[in-house]
Amino acid sequence: MKILFDCRYVVRSGHHDGISRYSARLVEALSRRMPVEMLISDLAQLERLPDLPWHLISSETSLREPWVARQLNPLNPDAVFSPLQTMGSAGRRYGLVLTLHDLIYHRHRTPPRNLPGYIRAGWWLYHLTFGPQRRALGRPDEVVTVSETTKQLIAAHRLTARPVTVVYNAADPVRTDPPARRATTTRDLVYMGSFMPYKNVHTLARALHELPGYRLHLLSRVAARARVSLEALAPAGSLIFHDGVTDAEYAELLESAHALVHASLDEGFGIPLVEAMSVGTPIVVSDIPIFREIGGEAGVYADPRDPSAFAAAVRALDDEATWLARSVAARERAVLFDWDRSADVLYEVLRRVANKPRPEDAAG
Repeated sequence: MKILFDCRYVVRSGHHDGISRYSARLVEALSRRMPVEMLISDLAQLERLPDLPWHLISSETSLREPWVARQLNPLNPDAVFSPLQTMGSAGRRYGLVLTLHDLIYHRHRTPPRNLPGYIRAGWWLYHLTFGPQRRALGRPDEVVTVSETTKQLIAAHRLTARPVTVVYNAADPVRTDPPARRATTTRDLVYMGSFMPYKNVHTLARALHELPGYRLHLLSRVAARARVSLEALAPAGSLIFHDGVTDAEYAELLESAHALVHASLDEGFGIPLVEAMSVGTPIVVSDIPIFREIGGEAGVYADPRDPSAFAAAVRALDDEATWLARSVAARERAVLFDWDRSADVLYEVLRRVANKPRPEDAAG
C-alpha cells in the first residue's frame, strides 16, 4: 500500500500554524503505522518534517493545482491524504481523502494575510456560499475533519454525501512531563490567540473591572490600535502585553497561571485550551460548542458576550478545592487529544480508501 501525504502546507520557517502543525505531527505519527511518502513544494519544508521519502511537486497555491493529479498519477499511489479540502483531483487514478477543518471563514471571511492577493480574493469569494465547499467535498472518496462539532456542521449544511471521520487536532506538549500543579497564590490569567474581532478579547478586558487583583497576560503580537483599545477598556495596570513569547516563556506562563481564558465567539478548534489542560492549568472559556467538545467537564464556561458572567466564572476558581479539581480534570481531558490517537484513526481511513476499487470516472 502506497500512501502520499500532502505536506505542502508546512511552513518554511518560524512557528507552525494550525495546518502546518497538523500536517507535520500527523505524518510523523502515521509513519509509525504504515509506509508514508511526503509531498512538498519547497525543500525548506524538510527541516520541519520527519525523515521520510518525499516528492517535490508544484505549490498548493499554483495555478496548476486543479490538475496536480498529473504529477501524482506517475507515482502510482494507492491513496493520497491532504490536510485541506482544496487539493486538485482532476484525472486522479488513486484514492483521495481531503480535510475540512472548520467552517469559520463562512462566518468571518477575512483570509489569511500570508496568501497571495489573487488567492485572498478567491478565498473571500469561495466562502460567500456553501456551493464551493459542496463541490470540493464531493470529489474525495472520504472526508476528514478535526472535531465532532465540524462534523455536525457538515451534516447540517449537507456539504457531502461521502463518509466523514473525525481525526482530532492535538497540541505539541508545552513541556515534557510537567510537574503537578498546585493552586496559585497570584491571580494571573493567560490569553493565547490573535486579536481579530471574533476573538472577542474585549470581553476579557472588561471583565477585569470585576476581578480586582487579577492580571491578564496577552501573549501574541498585537497591533498598536488594538492595544490602545484594550487598555481603554480594562483597569489601569491589569493588562500585560508580551507581544510574542518563546516556547519556554509560554510554558512558564501556562504552568504558573491561575487559568487560561478565552472569550472567542467562534472557533475552528482551540489548541491553547489543550496546551493549558495538558499542564493542569484550568480553562475558563466561551460557552460555545467547540470549546465544550474540547474542555468537557474540565472546563468552566461563560457567555462570551457578558463580562460579568466571565468574571464570575473566573472567581469560581478562587476556592482552592475547586481549582485543584479542575486542574486534575484538565490533565485527564487533555490526553484525548493526542497525535498517536489521531494517527490510529487516519490509518483506518486510508487503509479503507486504498483498498477500494479505482474510480471509474475520476475526471474530478
